[in-house]
Amino acid sequence: MASPVAFAHDFPFDPAYGCTAPEQLLRVPAPPAPADFEAFWRDRYARARAVSTRPVLGPVEEEREGVRIHGITYTSVGGVRLGGWLALPAEGPVRYGFVVGHGYGGRKEPGRDLPPLPGAAAILPCVRGMGERGRVDSIPDLADEHVLYGIGSRDSYVIGECVADLWCAASALTELVPELAGAGRPGGPRLGYLGESFGGGLGALALPWESRFGAAQLTVPTFGNHPLRLTLPCVGSGEAVRAYHREHPQVADVLRYFDAATAATRLELPTLVAAALFDPSVPPPGQFAVYNALAGERELQVLSAGHFPYRGMTAEAAELDANRTRFFGERLTAADGSA
Repeated sequence: MASPVAFAHDFPFDPAYGCTAPEQLLRVPAPPAPADFEAFWRDRYARARAVSTRPVLGPVEEEREGVRIHGITYTSVGGVRLGGWLALPAEGPVRYGFVVGHGYGGRKEPGRDLPPLPGAAAILPCVRGMGERGRVDSIPDLADEHVLYGIGSRDSYVIGECVADLWCAASALTELVPELAGAGRPGGPRLGYLGESFGGGLGALALPWESRFGAAQLTVPTFGNHPLRLTLPCVGSGEAVRAYHREHPQVADVLRYFDAATAATRLELPTLVAAALFDPSVPPPGQFAVYNALAGERELQVLSAGHFPYRGMTAEAAELDANRTRFFGERLTAADGSA
């Protein structure tokens, strides 16, 4: 089947969803928030900040591109012990700090997600249930099953706990790196957040309530405009939620609390969003809904496609890397007070 954006594919639906230009997608709104939306998230954030994360830094596992990469473990809400990696400059002090979220499928290794600025430290956590270092008894590690875990209640839904895992990762980072200990305090440094797909949606949910961050970049973010997403066929975790909703329509009330576009209406940090025109896994209208809803300074890079290989992908990725470096370099203050 040919799509309006000219990608040949075998999907039984149009991964461009009838949209042929960004202008159409730039009109997608965010759904209204439940009356207690902010109270719900501020309470969860307060509980996560009260956790003693007790981070443990492991030995160096890899060194490349001017950073040394260590294994790490830390404690998140509910006493869950999680793992991941910490990248530190091979030479010199730490000047910037980043939390890097992963896609739906977890993280088996640090990969190419290294700090975008020289002299930066980055924690790359594995949220609960995702990947070997995020493995938790009873939580499935397959995306289609993970996304449904605890979905019957806003208090038990695993997505809320995964957001808390990112908050606790930020706490672990600031505890392990003395230069970042003052993050969020007057005159202190601000952290950067990077998240793609699943990590992009989690970031949009996590950041509105956070004072420790100064800027964010979200790539093809998921969880945007759930009421619309429930009407759009896709593949992967989104389709699993659609199938569940058909049998349990009341779940729509739970999803209202985990809508990345709704949360973005409270997100005032400078945010760079990379959103795709064609994406079989995360429908583009939901991605653009997150960007459209942002309450603060925002930048948009339009990608030809997401979750889909295409000619020109390498060039667009390089452009995004350059935009990311410029964006954070202009908006984050270093730990030594310089721009």
